[in-house]
Amino acid sequence: MDEQRYEQLKMGERGAIISIVAYICLSALKLMIGYMSNSEALKADGMNNMTDIIASIAVLIGLRLSQKPADKDHPYGHWKAENVATLVASFIMMAVGIQVLFEAITSFFRLEKEAPDLVAAWTGIFCAGIMYFVYRYNKKLANKINSQSVMAAAKDNLSDAWVSIGAAVGIIGSQFNLPWLDPLAAVIVGLLICKTAWDIFREASHHLTDGFDENLLEDFKETILHINGVKGIEELKARNYGNNTVVDVVILVNSNLNLEDAHDISTTVEKVLYKEHEVYAVHVHVEPNSVIKTEKNSLRNGDSLTE
Repeated sequence: MDEQRYEQLKMGERGAIISIVAYICLSALKLMIGYMSNSEALKADGMNNMTDIIASIAVLIGLRLSQKPADKDHPYGHWKAENVATLVASFIMMAVGIQVLFEAITSFFRLEKEAPDLVAAWTGIFCAGIMYFVYRYNKKLANKINSQSVMAAAKDNLSDAWVSIGAAVGIIGSQFNLPWLDPLAAVIVGLLICKTAWDIFREASHHLTDGFDENLLEDFKETILHINGVKGIEELKARNYGNNTVVDVVILVNSNLNLEDAHDISTTVEKVLYKEHEVYAVHVHVEPNSVIKTEKNSLRNGDSLTE
């Protein structure tokens, strides 16, 4: 199981590397054309891609750190390094998004109001097409290896494609004696950067604070209840170690079962969750059904369980 997970993390590195190469090339192109054509929107888009380079490097580092095996300081492994890297990347993106907004807003009050050269618009459209193909690749890879950070990178790729389209629209509009459309497009670019950063931060922090999808918990519950021998579920919790799902469940079984039979049921629960939901680890605790009922009745009557 561990070897398969580590291999998936290595595959995820390819997506991060492709994003880094694409962002280096496109940011250089956008900044160069942006300054030559005097386009605030394209320069803002280029700045966005520069932060994406740093963010993608952070994701790459996180993917590599996640592959380190468990040690004395990290007995559960280093899986969450990927989530931490994603969180760091969101901070970087938010900082640059705010900077782009500041530059775009102040550009409204500058005296120069000349429309940028149309070549800036064609550059934006070309770059949007490139980023869309990078998005498709990373999305497919993220679904294949179940990687949160690679999926975050894919969402960022798609956001960058839309940002470039928005910049191109603003530049084209400024050609019709509306030069203020170019800085307006830059403001929209800045807002999109901040929104993407917030979405990535929210998802990464949700994982790091052991948040879990309630719909998935319901799927786990339904699966367990259909296993022969399981009479009920007393407690069901799940959390993520990086992209690995760990499930803790207390199941109820017939109180007349011997220890071996009860253990066989718990083993079946583990195997079914591994197979049907690809969870990383399952911790099953078995309780006799009658004991749970007795304890609940005692609590209702106000009796102490320790007496």
